[in-house]
Amino acid sequence: MKYIKYVFLICVFQLNAQVKGVVFSIEENQHKTPLAYAQINSSDKSVFYTDENGNFEYIISRNAPDTLIFSYLGYISDTLILNKSDRFAGYEIQLYPENILKDIIITTTKKSHGISRMDALQVERIGQGELRKAACCNLSESFETNASVDVNMTDAVTGTKKIQLLGLDGQYTQIQFENVPALRGLEMPFGLNSVPGTWVNSIQITKGAGNVVNGYESMAGLINVEFLKGHDLPLLFVNLYGNIFGRFETNVQTGIEIGKKWSTGIFLHYSENFMEMDQNKDGFRDIPVGRLLSAMNRWNYEGEKIEAQFSIRAFQENKFAGQINTFERDFDTRYGTALNQSGIEFTSKTGFLFKQVYRSLGVILNYKYQDLNFKLSNTNFQGFQNRVYGNIVYDDIFGNTYHKYRTGLSFVYDDLSQNLLQRGNQLSDIRTDVVPGAFFEYTYTSTRFTGVAGLRYDHHLKFKGMLSPRIHGKVILTEKTDLRFTAGRGWRMPNFMVDNLSLLASSRNWIASQELRPEISWNTGISLVQRFKLFGRDASVVGDYYYTFFEQQLIVDRDLASNEVVFKNLDGRSFSNAVQIELETEPLKRFFVRIAYKYLDIKAEYGNKLQQQVLIPKHRGMVNLAYKTRNKRWEFDLTGHLYGTSRLPAYQESGVVITDKWTPVYPILNGQVTHIYKNWDFYIGLENMTNYRQKNPIVDAQNPFGTTFDATQVWGPIMGTNAYIGIRFNLKQKKHEDND
Repeated sequence: MKYIKYVFLICVFQLNAQVKGVVFSIEENQHKTPLAYAQINSSDKSVFYTDENGNFEYIISRNAPDTLIFSYLGYISDTLILNKSDRFAGYEIQLYPENILKDIIITTTKKSHGISRMDALQVERIGQGELRKAACCNLSESFETNASVDVNMTDAVTGTKKIQLLGLDGQYTQIQFENVPALRGLEMPFGLNSVPGTWVNSIQITKGAGNVVNGYESMAGLINVEFLKGHDLPLLFVNLYGNIFGRFETNVQTGIEIGKKWSTGIFLHYSENFMEMDQNKDGFRDIPVGRLLSAMNRWNYEGEKIEAQFSIRAFQENKFAGQINTFERDFDTRYGTALNQSGIEFTSKTGFLFKQVYRSLGVILNYKYQDLNFKLSNTNFQGFQNRVYGNIVYDDIFGNTYHKYRTGLSFVYDDLSQNLLQRGNQLSDIRTDVVPGAFFEYTYTSTRFTGVAGLRYDHHLKFKGMLSPRIHGKVILTEKTDLRFTAGRGWRMPNFMVDNLSLLASSRNWIASQELRPEISWNTGISLVQRFKLFGRDASVVGDYYYTFFEQQLIVDRDLASNEVVFKNLDGRSFSNAVQIELETEPLKRFFVRIAYKYLDIKAEYGNKLQQQVLIPKHRGMVNLAYKTRNKRWEFDLTGHLYGTSRLPAYQESGVVITDKWTPVYPILNGQVTHIYKNWDFYIGLENMTNYRQKNPIVDAQNPFGTTFDATQVWGPIMGTNAYIGIRFNLKQKKHEDND
């Protein structure tokens, strides 16, 4: 049985050879479910896939008519023939489960990583298949097989990790949970660990200034995390994980559909590090001990005129680090750290639907509370934060769907208190930021060009009006070549204490004598995506270059003096050049290869001269190999990273100030094997298979209360080879019709 529903056809004077559509199925309860990553084969033997929402885009060739074959695992394939007269048409393709015709067997492969062809911006998507290539215990470990985002240790004591995009630290990347700003303020230093990896459905990475709808803080880029929804979840999912370093983790998730319109998802997470490790024999724990408890409950409503989501998320974390057998009661005589943090968050998202499919109104409301207490023996940090966020977005067109626009209003209320007591010296940053904003974005779409121009205005209570203009463009040079460009302005209010908490793990005194100003940057970039045949199979290469320069920036200078960290406003130049090339191919059936190289040139005024930013490798390479057996019961993944040299900040060693020192080149190799049997997944893996470790990651570890102690000179792995094992159990929920 074949069903193709023709939705609309807009005829305009300009010739257009582009069609768009969505691939979906209707479940037994009449729930309309988009088929993410459905395979589409065209008559020219090329293969492409729908995006995470089931959408696809196709350029009709000059040799039309073209034939498209839609297929999805467990569904009957369907065929669509396109003529030149179908230009700018929109289609809804419904696929039926194969149990309607039991003698039909469909096989396909879901693509879990790639650049979306649908967007004017360069959006790189990481799907669940990609996330499963590594253990991905939390969000900070979800980029192990990704070349765009770097994840690094901040120090050799607390075990904290931070992300970098385009070579710039995480505070310059706007992180969102389903288009709601997240990991801001107090959650910035430790928040990545509080989000379990099993909650994540997909991650979208956008380099450069994002669109104006999402806010003003996208300076290096934007990372959006999509969580699993109630109707995506199985009736019961359990994940158990353990490794040889004493880390144990439990995840329990369940999804329940309530009638035709409601669904709910419950997420529970508990993890604990209980083993004290000191592989390098410096007297310090290599990883903290402690526990984390996270929970989330979300509800989804899908009506004919209204769609809504409501969620509550909470977490609590306690952990200790420092010298072996040291806890908070011992801090007067031994060096240790204690972290106690908790937070709760409420979010609602409501969409109002109109008869015109191009018109919609969305309202997002978010409230968040967090407290953070962080002690390092003779140093104590205490912070509290209340945050309210609102965003109203209206979508419509000018005349026809060639000309679309989005406009709306936003509001941020951020009550943030930070207090630091360091060896008798006190620093405080207590402020309330109130930032109302308005934005407008126009999108023009033609046959081979899509242009987006946006402008937002935000009014800060103290610094008054701030403009953020941004433009993006996509040019389809050929049927297999896409060119994109972007330019825009972003800004943020710096939080010099909480953004740099890891620097407290040293004897350096903090100096912050200047009044802090907003950080303002401009970003420009260009990218090219080329698809081609390699060894007779589909392949693609992506090359991009982004340049970021700062009008104003908070400089964290560790080179001015070896015993100080100086926070000062930029007086000079600060810029970033980032180049990345990535090849992705399938040389053999079910064997995928991805090779990437990245060059980073990040410079600013440090130590009264323009020089490379510390602890950022100028060169980095990555190779990812993935293979699945024909029966899909075995998966093999191997990822290698090669890190180039990076500059170390000035420090003292044996009474001598060391400057202009660079780290060596080093490799990291990770691997995982997964066996799938019915409802069970069994996986084992090795991390840092080369057993490479940084020697003496703590400077003067024998004198933690001395004047030259420094645990912030971390550039490589502290732990050696780690072996882990895990089990996943997945019990699918039975679909049923609602008789109400």
